[in-house]
Amino acid sequence: MKKKIIKRTVDTTTFAFPNIHAVLQRVYAARGLKSAAELEQGLESLLPYQSLLGIDKAVTCLYDALRLQKNILIVGDFDVDGATSTAVAIRALRSFGAKHVNYLVPNRFAFGYGLTPELVEVAVNNFNPALIVTVDNGIANHAGVQAANERNIQVIITDHHLAADTLPDADAIVNPNQPLDPFPSKHIAGVGVIFYVMLALRRYLTEHQWFTQQSIPEPTMSRLLDLVALGTVADVVALDHNNRILVHQGLRRIRAGHCVPGITALLELANRNPKRVVAADLGFAVAPRLNAAGRLDDMSLGIESLLCDDIVRAREMVGILDQLNDERRVIEQDMQEQALTFLKKIQVDKIVFPRGICLFDPEWHQGVIGILASRIKDRFRRPVIAFALANEHELKGSARSIPGVHIRDVLAKIAMLYPQLMGKFGGHAMAAGLTLPVASFDIFSSVFDRVVAELVNEDDLHHALWSDGELHADELTLEVAEILREAGPWGQAFPEPLFEGVFEIVEQRLLAGKHLKLMLTKGEKVFDAIAFNVDVNGWPNYRCERVNVVYRMDVNEFRNKCKVQLVVEHLEAV
Repeated sequence: MKKKIIKRTVDTTTFAFPNIHAVLQRVYAARGLKSAAELEQGLESLLPYQSLLGIDKAVTCLYDALRLQKNILIVGDFDVDGATSTAVAIRALRSFGAKHVNYLVPNRFAFGYGLTPELVEVAVNNFNPALIVTVDNGIANHAGVQAANERNIQVIITDHHLAADTLPDADAIVNPNQPLDPFPSKHIAGVGVIFYVMLALRRYLTEHQWFTQQSIPEPTMSRLLDLVALGTVADVVALDHNNRILVHQGLRRIRAGHCVPGITALLELANRNPKRVVAADLGFAVAPRLNAAGRLDDMSLGIESLLCDDIVRAREMVGILDQLNDERRVIEQDMQEQALTFLKKIQVDKIVFPRGICLFDPEWHQGVIGILASRIKDRFRRPVIAFALANEHELKGSARSIPGVHIRDVLAKIAMLYPQLMGKFGGHAMAAGLTLPVASFDIFSSVFDRVVAELVNEDDLHHALWSDGELHADELTLEVAEILREAGPWGQAFPEPLFEGVFEIVEQRLLAGKHLKLMLTKGEKVFDAIAFNVDVNGWPNYRCERVNVVYRMDVNEFRNKCKVQLVVEHLEAV
């Protein structure tokens, strides 16, 4: 599908960033930064925890449980945000002196998402908790909280997903997306929320002389930021200023070698140099391997790798995660081929192609439908929901969306128009989950397409690349590449810079049958370039001498030598 290249508009009159390279000034301005304060990445610039609604109640409950050494159970989610949230909570509470803290993550195939009544029963039988703390879930689990209340178990919900019209009857709820919460960063991940709760608890314990009384060294909370960074990047939340600080500080710790052995082992396995790690390494190399545990088996293995303090043991666990990830890739590829065959048939039959796509096959793996939806969304540039069988009567769906279409709001509108059509649903702007009766799939698909069509126009469905303009040959330097690499963290809503320009082709050849290796010239300079997963029907094109390239600058390190490499996002013959 042809891609539309849009040049970012830059208002250089509103603010000049002092002592910053001109290219980076342009990039920052194009991302809407207005003041030097938005570039501050020190911990002192983090938003204060005091503005989080419900955090005082949560701290009081936790202090009471800690003081009386009650059984505390962390209930997490089965993705990377949930795993890192669980690890942050347990590592923090143990460092505060908690002697009876455990975790429970629902197996997605047996229990589904969040704190359900069935999971409360498992919790009681296995851990007998006096206090349950949910992390990265809970805001929609009314029945589960009620089941805990009936067992006289206190519940603290920490979450970041959008709230429904009513809230669960928990002892405390900490979620910046609950009604009337004044916390400015609505994009914080679940791991960020529990980090803030633990930050507030540490302060409370200090003020009450807890650490002195217990002869415990006062813990340094920054030691948890490697986990916070990983969970934040993996959950693809918008990197607003507060999230950029959390990720930047976590990356600093990883680069300095001050991270948990599990992250070190995951980076080793992915052949990433921890001393030069960037946010993209966490998102594309570390997170998928950790996620594989929750997708195919049980996220407990992923959590254990993050709680482990022995690098040898961590490497063993990460090796198993890597095997699961390889298995996930095979399953995903088969599912993707089936989905593409179905969608191609729609195009061939000249049926009107849907604006909102729903896909289902009874053989699809429930743990992989989220990745499938994301892949199809990227390919066809429209919201996608992929479904798998939860049981013989019910489907489980995973939705992914495009900018401009708030997918949870779409589901909420469908629920309002057709109250009996769906089961449970929840999520946020770009991703959501739902359940659906098997018999309702066809009508739901039609309704979903119609509701999405009301929200998008043809321009929204074009693949668009937002360019930061052209770089002159004298700006295509290792210095600029290093500046841009360090200027992030880049990610969702704060994208890594993309540039465009016309180059002469000196050499082109395929690597591994799908990646195009290029040698390009601009002016008198020669550049290495790589385009991943090219259309092999069109490239290499030996008749093409000049090419228009949309690319990002990277630093290729080989045998301790660094040089500029252009990573090609799009190329077309000139």
